[in-house]
Amino acid sequence: MSSSSVPFIVAIPARYGSTRLPGKPLRAIAGVPMVVRVAQRALQAGAAQVVVAVDDPRIAEALAGQGVEVCMTRSDHASGSDRLAECASHYAWPDEAIVVNLQGDEPFAPAAGIREVAQALVEDDAPVATLATEITEAHELFDPNVVKLVRAASGRALYFSRAPLPWARDAFAATRDALPPALPFLRHIGIYAYRAGFLRRYAALSRTPLEQAESLEQLRVLEHGHAIAVRLTPEPFPPGIDTEEDLARAEHWLADQGGRL
Repeated sequence: MSSSSVPFIVAIPARYGSTRLPGKPLRAIAGVPMVVRVAQRALQAGAAQVVVAVDDPRIAEALAGQGVEVCMTRSDHASGSDRLAECASHYAWPDEAIVVNLQGDEPFAPAAGIREVAQALVEDDAPVATLATEITEAHELFDPNVVKLVRAASGRALYFSRAPLPWARDAFAATRDALPPALPFLRHIGIYAYRAGFLRRYAALSRTPLEQAESLEQLRVLEHGHAIAVRLTPEPFPPGIDTEEDLARAEHWLADQGGRL
């Protein structure tokens, strides 16, 4: 089965409140609200259904006429995954339905990457899948804001961390200015696909020590004994948008693309 034929749902959590970028879903990039651009990427990927999980009617209004569904959710969810779990129950998606969690601050997510993370669940019976990309610069590996991961020969995640992974003992004893060759240094890309049944169960899982220590929600899945399939992204994911500076960079990036995606 080709990735283009995989039926999948894209669910986009879009919360109005943001400490670093207030009203983030409605902030415009070249005149188009960010959440609208994200929804357009989901539609371009060929999703069978696109649902935006919102907590504010202003976001719903911005999405009118965009060809997507809007699910009004509670405002007190701790995470985007919890918000999407409410959607899964609201729509009564079948347990085996593939739901891609596309972050509401990823307006330039490549359609091929959205399809790839969905395809990963077709090829693997794990309940969750995500994407990664190769790290080629040493400064990225040692940056705690860059989430690293290691995976098994099966392609499933062994661990995610803000610390450098894997630790090349001998090479890094000599220098940390360059990466040793032939080691798989991977950066996590924060897009997920879930089976809808697991998405509903996930919301009931207790927070875990490693999750809280690293501030990485995906560790809750691993610590509770569930598998995460990992695939390499077929196309780069431009950085998400969290700050005013990110927003300005996004405007410049889009201008460099000639205003087209």
